[in-house]
Amino acid sequence: MPFMFENLEVYKKAVDIADELSTLTESFPKGNYYLSDQLNRAVLSIAANIAEGNGKYHKADRINFFRIARGSAFECVPILELCKRKKLIAEEAAKAFKERLDEICKMLSGLMNY
Repeated sequence: MPFMFENLEVYKKAVDIADELSTLTESFPKGNYYLSDQLNRAVLSIAANIAEGNGKYHKADRINFFRIARGSAFECVPILELCKRKKLIAEEAAKAFKERLDEICKMLSGLMNY
């Protein structure tokens, strides 16, 4: 039986982008560990905080975890920008990831306002 949060579209999108970025960062050349590590931690934090927030009984607690997830999505943006500047990620790929992160943020805002 799946956990209820596993049915949320925002959770699925967060796991998908975390998986894709994790795979992408595996190809980063040596010496860029700090970028891959920080990006992977931030992007995984989105899905993890959605899951944790859904485990809370009080609405205020849930909203707080959704805010943290949204903050983690924002954290990914400058890291992606730096990866793009260092030619670790193509410009179009960085743009596409940012658009997906923006969509996740909008969905999280919807959850907070629900």
